[in-house]
Amino acid sequence: MTSDDTARPGRRSAAGLVAALVLAGLTLLAPAASAAVTPTQAAQLNQVFALTNQYRQQAGCQALIRNSYAEKAAQGHADWMNSTGTFSHTGANGSSFVDRMKAAGYASPGGENIAYGQQNAQAVMTAWMNSPGHRANILNCRFTRIGLGLAGTRNYWVQDFGY
Repeated sequence: MTSDDTARPGRRSAAGLVAALVLAGLTLLAPAASAAVTPTQAAQLNQVFALTNQYRQQAGCQALIRNSYAEKAAQGHADWMNSTGTFSHTGANGSSFVDRMKAAGYASPGGENIAYGQQNAQAVMTAWMNSPGHRANILNCRFTRIGLGLAGTRNYWVQDFGY
């Protein structure tokens, strides 16, 4: 697994982002602390990562690199959906994937896929590839980074993509 935790030019620190939001009169909660991912869930996420890059390679796209900031946003949203029983791209306090990724420290959010109930990596990838919008995110060759999340026994899945 490849990971990219390096800062990018123009990246605002989490403290700087919070200060800017407070000055703008906005309140935004960062993703909740991630619940522990089990070894089985970690293996499933690794398989989603491999399958995502396999589909991208078949379409002529470069492989995505896992990014810890995008991963924090994705896992935080999966955990939140699991803890609230909510299945939505809209998160706590009305947050979008852009809000969550930026709050987690990722400067250039690009897209998000979510799924619920699929029992394994192959099943969730099949569902996403059979959905035009989800497939478009997976095969968007402009995306370079990915964060993945999986939570609960009901399996809330998240892919967060970035530039």
